[in-house]
Amino acid sequence: MAAKDTGSLRALRRTNSERMLSALMEHGALHRAELARICGVSRTTVSTIAADLITGGVVLEVVGDQVARAGIDASEVDGRARGFLRANPAAGAAAGLDFTLERVWCHLTDLSGTTLASDGVRVAGDTPWQERLTAGLELLDDLLTRAGLDRDNLVGVAIGVPGPLDLQTGVVGPSLPGQAWAGVNVAAEFGRHLAVPVLVENNTRLEAVAEFTWGAGRDVRDVLYLGLSTGIGSGLLVDGTLHHGGARGGGGEIGHLSADSSGALCPCGNRGCLVQYASLPAVLTALAPVLGEDAGLDELLAAAADGQPETLQVLREAGELTGRVLANICNLLNPERIIVGGELARAGELVLEPIRATLRRTAMRLTRDADVVAAELDLGARAGASGGAALVLRQTDQLVAALLAAPDNQPNEAV
Repeated sequence: MAAKDTGSLRALRRTNSERMLSALMEHGALHRAELARICGVSRTTVSTIAADLITGGVVLEVVGDQVARAGIDASEVDGRARGFLRANPAAGAAAGLDFTLERVWCHLTDLSGTTLASDGVRVAGDTPWQERLTAGLELLDDLLTRAGLDRDNLVGVAIGVPGPLDLQTGVVGPSLPGQAWAGVNVAAEFGRHLAVPVLVENNTRLEAVAEFTWGAGRDVRDVLYLGLSTGIGSGLLVDGTLHHGGARGGGGEIGHLSADSSGALCPCGNRGCLVQYASLPAVLTALAPVLGEDAGLDELLAAAADGQPETLQVLREAGELTGRVLANICNLLNPERIIVGGELARAGELVLEPIRATLRRTAMRLTRDADVVAAELDLGARAGASGGAALVLRQTDQLVAALLAAPDNQPNEAV
C-alpha cells in the first residue's frame, strides 16, 4: 500500500475512533450493533477499533454478570450481543469553568459525566480578567487535587464568559458595561497555561448544554434555552448539537429582539428590545415605586409570593412579551421544548404561564405546542460550569486525540 493510502487509512481510522468514543460518552454503554448503527460503520469496524481502544484503556467491555452490576438494561438486546462497550471513566477528566460578574465556578467530571468535584469562589465585580483567570486556574487545580488527579488527566476545558464571542477572532465582544473579558481572546490566554484543548462559549449557551445533558432537556433532542437574568440570552440545540451563534458567533441574542417597535431606544441600536421589559433589572425598575429603589430578587420573589398586585402584573406582562418574541422564534425554529432559566424564572408559573398562553395564542398551529418548562439545575455559574464539562464530552472531534495518542503498532485494514 502506498504511503499516501496508509496515511488516509490511519486518518479515517482515527475519525472512526473519535466517533465511537463520542457516541459512548453521549449515550453511555452500547452493544456493538447499536454502536455501529449510531456511527454509521460496520460491525467489523466497531470490533476492530474497539479492540484497540480497550487495549489502550480508553474503552471498557462489560460482559456477563458485570452488565447487571453496572446497571445496564440489556432487556432489549438479543443474545448475539455478547457484551457492552463503555467509555472508561478513569481514562480522563473534563472540566468546565464559568465566569459571572462576581463568581467563578469549576465543574469536573470523568468521561462518563459523573461529577468528580464542583465548587466556586467569589470575586469582586471590578476584578480584572487577569485575576479572574488566576482564580479559575487555582480553583481548577484545587478540584483536580481533591479528585486525586492533575492537569495531565484533562482531555479539555470549556470556559463560559458573558457576552458574544467572535468566532473569527476568538475575542469576546462587549456586552454589559465593565465586562472584564471584553476584548480578550480567552482561549489563547488560558491556552498559555493549559496543555489541553480549550473551548470558550457564551455562558448562557453552556447553561443550555447543561440543561440538555443533565436537566430539563435530557429527554428531547431539540431544545431552546432562555435565560432571564441581568440580560436575556439563549442557547439552541438542534438534534443534540449546540448552535454556536452563526457565522460570527453573535446569534442567540433574544434579549435584543424587539418586543415593541415604538419602544425606547436600546444601547444596541434597536427599539423596544425584550431586555428592556423582561430582564431582572427591567422588572425591578418597573416595581421600584412599590418595592423600593434598592429592592432585589429576594424582595421581588417575596412580593410575588404575597400576591402583591403590581408585582403580579409586571411579571405577567414580562411573560407575555417574552411569549410574543418566542412565538416568532417557534415559527422559525419549531423547538420541541423551551427551557426558561435565570433569576427571573424563580418566579415560576407567574412568568411561565403567561409565556405559554401567549405562545398558544400567537404562534402558528404547528409550532405553538412547544413544551415550556422551568430550568432544573442551579442558577448561574454552577450550571454554566457543568455545561462546560458536558460540552467537552460532547465535542470530542478535537478533544479525544489525547486519549488516542498512543502510537499505532500494527494498524488494521478495517476502518
